[in-house]
Amino acid sequence: QVQLVESGGGLVQAGGSLRLSCAASGNSFSISSMGWYRQAPGKQRALVAIIYSGGMTNYEDSVKVRFTISRDNTKNTLYLKMNSLKAEDTAVYYCNLVTSGTVYWGQGTQVTVSS
Repeated sequence: QVQLVESGGGLVQAGGSLRLSCAASGNSFSISSMGWYRQAPGKQRALVAIIYSGGMTNYEDSVKVRFTISRDNTKNTLYLKMNSLKAEDTAVYYCNLVTSGTVYWGQGTQVTVSS
């Protein structure tokens, strides 16, 4: 069993920055990938960024030059640095971890960008 705890969300003005963190804990596990998803009101949850075990990353087009996903393997912690935030980035952000074919989700953290 894996537990994921997100932190770092909040209210920020447009153009500002935030850094989300996701701490993973539980029995020893081999991570296939970790990622950030977001769900805005009335919309489906969608991928924002993902990092694979080998270090390869992938981003949703609208965040490619503004967001950076990274992972500290020593701390089993995933990060999402978000710069130049826009009102349309407002959503609940969820951490996701895939290990041995099982998918785990965090509880989500709210990010609100005021214009």
